[in-house]
Amino acid sequence: MARRRPGTLFPLELDILDVGTVLQATDGSFYGFALAKQLAEAGDAALTAHGTLYKALSRMADAGLIEATWEAPEVAEAEGRPRRRLYRITGEGATARDREHARIAGEEASAARPAGAAWTQGRSHDRHPDA
Repeated sequence: MARRRPGTLFPLELDILDVGTVLQATDGSFYGFALAKQLAEAGDAALTAHGTLYKALSRMADAGLIEATWEAPEVAEAEGRPRRRLYRITGEGATARDREHARIAGEEASAARPAGAAWTQGRSHDRHPDA
């Protein structure tokens, strides 16, 4: 298993938080199969087995990034299907998602900056425009 840098999310976890946010905004919560379907439609080739998704959801629930509850049995019975495990992103999960996006954007901006650009930008005021 890949080692996590402290305070960061695995790419799958960030995808879960991103897609889960959209699903949660629409339905109030989300469940694993709907999440897997949206991830697949988004072209996430890394998600090949539902076991991978459910392990990540369990790990994220243990970390407090999402909360999980079982839907009411009457709902599932009325629809003629098994009960669903419902997930909601916690405040801590939303904060972690936003922090990870900011970290990634910072790394991308840093990588896009030419070497020495910080030094020349800071020194440009020392030059005379006609020099």
